[in-house]
Amino acid sequence: MICYRCGCRLSEKDFCTGCGADVGLYKRIMFMSNRFYNDGLERAAVRDLSGAMNSLRQSLKFNKNNIDARNLLGLIYFETGEVVEALGQWVISKNLRPNKNIADDYINLLQTNQARLDGFNQALKKYNQSLVYCYQDSKDLAVIQLKKILSVNPKYLRAHQLLSLLYIDAEEWEKAHKELLKCVQIDANNTMTLRYMREVNRMLAPEEGEKNIQKKVTSNGVVRYQSGNETIIQPVKMKENKGVSSLLNLGIGVVIGVAIAACLILPARIQSVKADINAELRTVSEQSDAKTATIDELEQQVTKLTEDNKKLQQELGTYEGTDGTMRASDALMMAADAYLKDNTDIEGIATYMEALETEEQSEDFGKYKTDSFDTLYEDLMTVAGPQLATFYYNRGYDNYRAEDYETAIPDLERAYRYDNTNGEALFYLGNSYRRNNQEDKAKEIYAQVIDNFPGTERASRAETYLAEINNAE
Repeated sequence: MICYRCGCRLSEKDFCTGCGADVGLYKRIMFMSNRFYNDGLERAAVRDLSGAMNSLRQSLKFNKNNIDARNLLGLIYFETGEVVEALGQWVISKNLRPNKNIADDYINLLQTNQARLDGFNQALKKYNQSLVYCYQDSKDLAVIQLKKILSVNPKYLRAHQLLSLLYIDAEEWEKAHKELLKCVQIDANNTMTLRYMREVNRMLAPEEGEKNIQKKVTSNGVVRYQSGNETIIQPVKMKENKGVSSLLNLGIGVVIGVAIAACLILPARIQSVKADINAELRTVSEQSDAKTATIDELEQQVTKLTEDNKKLQQELGTYEGTDGTMRASDALMMAADAYLKDNTDIEGIATYMEALETEEQSEDFGKYKTDSFDTLYEDLMTVAGPQLATFYYNRGYDNYRAEDYETAIPDLERAYRYDNTNGEALFYLGNSYRRNNQEDKAKEIYAQVIDNFPGTERASRAETYLAEINNAE
């Protein structure tokens, strides 16, 4: 423990040996904060998350700079599905201690997986929409929304509790009990969960209330039932004719049930099946029409590429002696030929396009380009450009994750060249330059991210990294 005034390490005395400040009350406050933190840690170990939250909040009331307590509180929020609250605690922790703080790893783990973070945000919006449905008495819609939430965030405790409450309201006790068991697995001592569980258990075991009913037979044959404070007397020699009457009632019930099914249920069911079949037929027909149109479009593109390829081959004979352009045309034709033979062989097409890039850097390349060359190149980019962009982005991102930035940089540059709407490729290209100690290139790329994709998460993070580079200089 260090002195709050001078930063000197404190001894067992009630004053600071460095500056002489009275630290008796300060020590007691720190001890209380650590005691509540230890209590919260013990409760979290046995999954008493509600109790752990209360203890950790008390710890932070005594010492808001207790980094361990704040990080643990964020983990407990995250475990109960409260991702926004967890991020809030970790951001505060990182601001209090910027270096050597595990909260930084927690934040990066969420922010690097943008799809998962968006899923958590959508889950929170859907939860709020579920509450609106409940206020509007649209409980079926609320149940559907809550199921979608739990498919994305299965540990969202409040969603489980609200879903169980809707099941209780609908008197679906088994489903409510199943959801409450999931709540107990997440937080073993949550007060709301235990209150719901007690009500469900009471409804699932009604036979316990019948145990107090006592039956007595007196000497004169009179049967008395004692149920609580009430006494029920059955007449002497009363017999229940259960045999014939039960069979007769059963037969009548079967006949009535069959009649109802034949008159009401069966026609409606037949109509529903017909409607489903018609809907499926319409869907299949629409899909078939879409596929036919796609096939026709692809055939037209293949025909155009074939014609462009033939024209370019005819013009090749007029450029003998221009070795660079000949090789560039060969590379472009080989790429077009590879696409015509197998349009899924993106890696082979990428190999020929890389060879074309090498030839484009020669000085004589621009003097011998033809209109047919440009037409073939544009047509090939129209049909294969998006697939090439995806191929280079995936490969560049894998190398970036493997910290092979030298290899990742050219792949991410090609990914953005073939698809200039791919902000992720441009952002990770800037990160690769920054981590490869090429700050000038990183600043240039981050500026492009900010200009081309304003108002996005990528632009915000690019501004942060750009500011860090400028401050370091």
